[in-house]
Amino acid sequence: MILSTLCYIEKDNKYLMLHRTKKKNDINKDKWLGIGGKFEEGESPEECIVREVMEETGLTLNSYKLRTIVTYVSTNWETEYMYVFTSNDFTGELIECNEGDLQWIDKKEVTKLNTWEGDKIFVEKLQNDSSFFTVKFEYDGDKLVKYNLKEY
Repeated sequence: MILSTLCYIEKDNKYLMLHRTKKKNDINKDKWLGIGGKFEEGESPEECIVREVMEETGLTLNSYKLRTIVTYVSTNWETEYMYVFTSNDFTGELIECNEGDLQWIDKKEVTKLNTWEGDKIFVEKLQNDSSFFTVKFEYDGDKLVKYNLKEY
């Protein structure tokens, strides 16, 4: 089981996205993602997202909001539970990321990028500023075959 976080950092109606191009043997190779990563031992979701954003972008999150918890199940990888946040309150200057290229992308264009199929579904919900929700995605390999979304 994998525990991870993801943050969609917002500025000027854009999200800061990471094009994963630099890591070897990367399950996310050539995909566009928000900013985040795996928990370290003893971390809370909030501690993880603050650390991951700082490590990957150089930005400090001043505030953030938990928007969804995503469960990924696949025939190809371990089950992953991901806490997804949004934030438009941050300070600092962008640094070069060792996992790929950072780029501000217009929110309306994000779902047109090469992302996981499930990501397109929850990013659309984030953009519509919906209430908290959970979603479970089931993949056969890297093809989305089923999902279940619950709003609260």
